[in-house]
Parts: sequence; structure tokens; C-alpha cells
Amino acid sequence: MRNIPIPVDTHRLRFTCVKAARPRVIDQDSGKIKTDKDGNKVYESVLLAEDELGRIELVKVGTSGEPPIAPGQDVVPTGMLGYVWEIPGNNGPRWGISYKAASIVPVSGRPSSGGGDA
Repeated sequence: MRNIPIPVDTHRLRFTCVKAARPRVIDQDSGKIKTDKDGNKVYESVLLAEDELGRIELVKVGTSGEPPIAPGQDVVPTGMLGYVWEIPGNNGPRWGISYKAASIVPVSGRPSSGGGDA
């Protein structure tokens, strides 16, 4: 399967960080962390994406380097691309879309302390 990047129009979506960024582990046995072509660690963030009609999806978005975001923050992924993947399986192939962004920043432009006001 040829892997052609698909640009994502993030202007029509609202994103909220659901789970803080974590390094993407590519080998559970060795704990090896995925790196980009420049040797930077790839981090995965779980974001809630909501469209104009209120439909919601959870998406994992990879970035090179740790994004300055925290759970509960509204965020903006820039340069977001989708990549279709497929792997063979005993019950037929599995497929999905993985997402990568050039950066993910808080809407306010500042990272959250992670603490809430009481």
C-alpha cells in the first residue's frame, strides 16, 4: 500500500487535550522509543476532535518533540496530516488512519500548569 499523506483541515474542528503527551513506544519488550528522521523523540497525544455538528472522535496525534499541552486544554494542531495504514491478520486485514502534526499548542499560546482553580 502506498502511503500518501492526507492534509487535515483543522480550522473546522475544535480540539481538546484528553491525555498528556507520552513518548511513542515501538517495541514493548525493549522499551524502544520512536524517533523522527532527525533523531527527535516522537510523542503521542490523545485529543478529542469535535466538528461543527457536535460529532466527536478521539484521535492520537504524533509530534516530533513533546508538545506543551495538558489534559483539559483546548489546543490547536498545526500541519496535521493523516496516513492510512493496513496490516494483514487472520480475520482479514486491519486498517486505520494515523495522524501527525508539525506542532500542537494551547489555544492560549501558553502551556497549562495542569492544576485547576477551586
